[in-house]
Amino acid sequence: MTNPNPSSRRTYLISLGILAGMFFIFGAVSWVNSILIPYFRICCELTHFESYFVSFAFYIAYFIMAIPSGILLKKVGFKRGIMYGFMLTALGAFIFVPAALSRQFEVFLLGLFSIGTGLAILQTAANPYVTIIGPIDSAAQRMSIMGVCNKTAGIIAPLILAALILKPGDSELFAQIESGAFDAATQSAVLDGLIRRVIVPYSVLGVLLLLVGIGIRYSLLPEINTDEQNAASAEDTSGRRSLFDYPYLWLGALAIFCQVGAQVVAIDTIINYAGSMGIGVVEAKIFPSITLTCTMLGFLSGIVLIPKYMTQKRALLVCASLGLLFALGVVLADFEVTLFGIRANASIFFLNMLGLPNALIYAGVWPLAIRGLGRYTKLGSSLLIMGLCGNAILPLLYGFVAQHWGMRLGYWVLIPCFLYLLFFALKGYKIEHWPWQRAQNRA
Repeated sequence: MTNPNPSSRRTYLISLGILAGMFFIFGAVSWVNSILIPYFRICCELTHFESYFVSFAFYIAYFIMAIPSGILLKKVGFKRGIMYGFMLTALGAFIFVPAALSRQFEVFLLGLFSIGTGLAILQTAANPYVTIIGPIDSAAQRMSIMGVCNKTAGIIAPLILAALILKPGDSELFAQIESGAFDAATQSAVLDGLIRRVIVPYSVLGVLLLLVGIGIRYSLLPEINTDEQNAASAEDTSGRRSLFDYPYLWLGALAIFCQVGAQVVAIDTIINYAGSMGIGVVEAKIFPSITLTCTMLGFLSGIVLIPKYMTQKRALLVCASLGLLFALGVVLADFEVTLFGIRANASIFFLNMLGLPNALIYAGVWPLAIRGLGRYTKLGSSLLIMGLCGNAILPLLYGFVAQHWGMRLGYWVLIPCFLYLLFFALKGYKIEHWPWQRAQNRA
């Protein structure tokens, strides 16, 4: 049975509304890692480096499962695939229950991997849908709308989770734990009590995810034919026999790797970085939300400016340049300032401001990288989703550098990321053929 093409205005708005809700959920599930990383570090007695395996386990699923996700969607369709994605995400949330009861970090990592697997399926479905549901020239605008929903959840969710698992007196308790003030038996009992605070929030989350998945499966969201709706012209497809014949796609996947990795480093490490300045976990919980607020402002700017006042290509170039400047501010600014009622080293506020350009970089890269793929759209989308493993690799790389050379120096990992993004914005997206293909054409 062939599903109707989403052509009517009503269907278009319903589709955008459902997709916006999905992106809100993505944000709620993903950005709480900024709270889990320092919380697990204390409760599971981890080093800073080990704590960043939270991000690694969560996001490496995008790399491992992206291609299988594309195959799954091609076989069962978007709506059924979305339901399966929500089920796997719910399973990961439920795994937090035995993990907390046993206080085993490895079991938590299994739950995080399951959540990441579910989100890999969901993002493989949602991103190309947003890109091609309307004119390609305004795709960055639609991605900005989705980004606002994602980051709104990202602002709210960490604060809600922090309110549920952190108490006003925890700063003193954490200090006692880290100083070794308790004997072994007392410390174990205290840590068991702390880690079990995640049971109720993640049990409720699992139930909600199941209900949402079933609801979308039977909603009015239509199936789409990505092969037809993202078809390229005959001229563009001349001589292209596989996914490897689209260099701008591969360069775009690397750009996604750099962008999301830099974004997660800026958000998921900021509480630990604040701790190095003497700011406790309870007080530092606001920093991820400040960064995500900056990100949301970036997305709102995209909605207003693109494409009426600025092309998405120009927006990408401006944001890549700003990202590089702010990243240099993180590693070079070394003086005290007071912002948002908080006195801290200026570098942490440059880290907050990275949220602003990061917003439109992702929104700009995606449509430029996936344009004109035709029958390769689903696999191309899977390749771009694999780029999200930057969220897994770069925080670990940061953690390694930070542990050996200092937390501020760890942020040097951001610089090559933004340099590459600047290259992609200037030239990379324009590369239609590999050098050897151009040589063959000339011959």
